[in-house]
Amino acid sequence: MVTNDMTEHVPVLLHETMTLLDPREGETHVDGTLGGGGHASHICERIGRTGRLLACDKDAHAISVAEKRLSSYPCAKTFVNGSFRDIDTYCAREGVDAVDGILLDLGFSSMQIEDSGRGFSFLRDEALLMTLSDTVLEDTLTAHTIVNEWGEESIADIIYAYGEERYARRIAKGIVDAREKAPIETTADLVAIIKASVPRVYAKGAIHPATRTFQALRITVNDELGAIEEGIRKGLALLAPHGRMVVISFHSLEDRIVKRMFREAADTGEFELLTKKPIAPTDDERRNNPRARSAKVRGIQRINPSSA
Repeated sequence: MVTNDMTEHVPVLLHETMTLLDPREGETHVDGTLGGGGHASHICERIGRTGRLLACDKDAHAISVAEKRLSSYPCAKTFVNGSFRDIDTYCAREGVDAVDGILLDLGFSSMQIEDSGRGFSFLRDEALLMTLSDTVLEDTLTAHTIVNEWGEESIADIIYAYGEERYARRIAKGIVDAREKAPIETTADLVAIIKASVPRVYAKGAIHPATRTFQALRITVNDELGAIEEGIRKGLALLAPHGRMVVISFHSLEDRIVKRMFREAADTGEFELLTKKPIAPTDDERRNNPRARSAKVRGIQRINPSSA
């Protein structure tokens, strides 16, 4: 989900996604990651007045923006403030026992990264939250909790595993050393610690030195990889005969999960892969939409009606 403004949402890999998903008149579809409604508007337009769209997002503000955007589109729409990992619960609540298409766009919108005030961006000085939850309670896991309370080894492990950061142990040590002097309260505090913990040449590289650590914290706080596995598993079970699931991922950890789960599903004989290899953006899309540069899309279709 890529945009400079949620109201001017530019979907990543739009043509490729719609080709794989192939929404048709009268079908029921789920957009599990509504965001600014960019993909959803095209789905709704294609399924028409007799079609139905169930749209989910953990970000309540994203839903309110997308509702306005989609108000003029013809299909029946249900909006759910929640994670796509609970897709089965939402469908059951709406009396939907099978769907024709499911789209999961695993990227973050620019509003979520840059304008949320939740500490997702290392370019802004904000509180260290990194949670998409609208309610932050005392026991809510946040980035602040991790960097100020978790052990050095645990911090290093998530930065290495979820950020694929080569200097994970240096950064973890820097975090623990810094918090002994004063709590780490803001994104600016954390960025300064990261920069001081890595080699100077690394800090001046093409990728901001905080990129991978912030990714790791965000993934951990929101249990993003666990949600992907659960959402795909439940989504595949909901697909009607010939129903399709399309997933857009943005980093290797996500794509590995999608690739593995789709292959395992295809091996059962109940599904077939629509993409032997992931589809990547064209050079033009990468140039026009920098956040699309790492996107990959995969698709799968149920082929065994008796198993639905």
